[in-house]
Amino acid sequence: MNADNQKRLKRVEAFARLMDAQFKIPFTPISIGIDGLIGIIPFVGDGVSLILALYPVLEAHRIGVSTGLKLKMLVNILIDTVIGSIPIIGDVFDIGFKANLRNAQLIREFLEQQG
Repeated sequence: MNADNQKRLKRVEAFARLMDAQFKIPFTPISIGIDGLIGIIPFVGDGVSLILALYPVLEAHRIGVSTGLKLKMLVNILIDTVIGSIPIIGDVFDIGFKANLRNAQLIREFLEQQG
């Protein structure tokens, strides 16, 4: 893994933690991120989360991942956005699904396979 791609991966992983797992819910093993918090805001929150979630896809493109992998990342975002937009149920789903962490892991696995 070259130094530039390693830096991109670190940025994506930091972003994913911020979005999906930055804060622990007290007295539980559950973590939540900015995505779960802004998703509570009706209509606007899920749209903002969708736009922010595209950042790892952009970095994946810059790294040179395949179109198939980028599509898999977009499907994760789509699932998170569609189900996450359902009131209450979607907010709970958002906390558990963690699309940003999934997408960061996909990029990590791609880079590890590249050597």
